Amino acid sequence: MLAREELARYARQMLLPGFGVAGQERLKGSSVLVVGAGGLGSPALLYLVAAGVGRVGVVDDDVVDASNLHRQVLHGSADLGRPKTESAAERLRELNPHVALEPLPARLTGDDAREVVSEYDVVLDGSDNFPTRYLVNDACVLAGKPLVFGALSRLDGQVGVLVRGSVGEAGAARDDRVACYRCAFPTPPAPGTVPSCAEAGVFGPLPAVVGSLMASEALKLLLGWEGVLAGRLLLVDLAAPATQSVALERDPACPACGDAPTITGPIDYEAFCGVTRD
Repeated sequence: MLAREELARYARQMLLPGFGVAGQERLKGSSVLVVGAGGLGSPALLYLVAAGVGRVGVVDDDVVDASNLHRQVLHGSADLGRPKTESAAERLRELNPHVALEPLPARLTGDDAREVVSEYDVVLDGSDNFPTRYLVNDACVLAGKPLVFGALSRLDGQVGVLVRGSVGEAGAARDDRVACYRCAFPTPPAPGTVPSCAEAGVFGPLPAVVGSLMASEALKLLLGWEGVLAGRLLLVDLAAPATQSVALERDPACPACGDAPTITGPIDYEAFCGVTRD
């Protein structure tokens, strides 16, 4: 049941066709895990919490740095040096006290990722490194959880829904034939060939656009709406500006979600991506 204050808070979105009180109660009974409380996680978390998703987990092992502040809008100058999960949870509780925030101030590992994602209905990956992206993908495939993926570079972004299993009682079932991250990117790029935001830079509004799209896709999944970006990758170019939708084909030979998967548990993701953790 929604409290009177919640009915007033969510009144405008409950006016939408196909939403109503039933949709709001569905969101209240749902849960989302957001991996990364940085550029993508900031807008995604703000809109998920503002929309009234009942339980939201935030995974991040980093602290707030001055170079984050032009785009990571969850954090402010007073948060410099604080764990991002701590400052994010404080801001989000202020935004909506009706949402249960679960800060997880650690990096996901192969030992715990599957267990962590299993506790949520939908997972959003806003991480900034390839080992974590492959880890989160594999954990979602093994746990049967829908994955909303986003990535950034300079003025370009990507967002897509890589779904495995169903959203459960909170939302609609999905199509097992949708590609996972490994289908789209079977081989990680060689170390040093894809510059990080710290090396290449990033346009401040870009994470807001991509992160908001990620939140939108997660909400549509939870509500059981049509038109989810499953099986497609939306490319966003703010320089033009322009968008392009690219079809993603599921690979029957995919080691994670294929017909005869070989990834049935955690692997060494740093070794797979050819990187050394500092």
